[in-house]
Amino acid sequence: MAGFTHFDEKGAAHMVNVGEKEITERSATATARVVMLPDTLALIQDGKAKKGDVLGVARLAGIMAAKKTPDLIPLCHPLALTNVSVEFEIDETSNAIDIFATCKLKGRTGVEMEALTAASIAALTIYDMCKAIDRGMEITGTRLLEKSGGKSGVYKAQ
Repeated sequence: MAGFTHFDEKGAAHMVNVGEKEITERSATATARVVMLPDTLALIQDGKAKKGDVLGVARLAGIMAAKKTPDLIPLCHPLALTNVSVEFEIDETSNAIDIFATCKLKGRTGVEMEALTAASIAALTIYDMCKAIDRGMEITGTRLLEKSGGKSGVYKAQ
């Protein structure tokens, strides 16, 4: 299983031993996009969605999700996150909300999965809070935008 870190030499799944890795400052930012009807976007912007402050709740859900990543994804290490931020950009031209989740820590392993989980759960929360009026919303573009720290250094998406 050359190249895959979560498999041993026999092909069995295992948690990577990070005990010998250097403690460094690490950061990762991930994104996701929720595309919706123009009326749905207007309700969110005006704060008139039936379930309340959609983006406020989605922000909290994303932060909470980052902290629960090892409970959701097998073989992820529990991490002592030092910061999680979830921000939104409204794209009225595309009737979309872009989500940007950033996670940080000082530790022995990266925070890419925590950032991806935060962005994904924020997107799912937007969907959940608005599905009664727009079941056709689309969640798309979930990906890692950048990461820094650790042996592999800096990564920036094209």
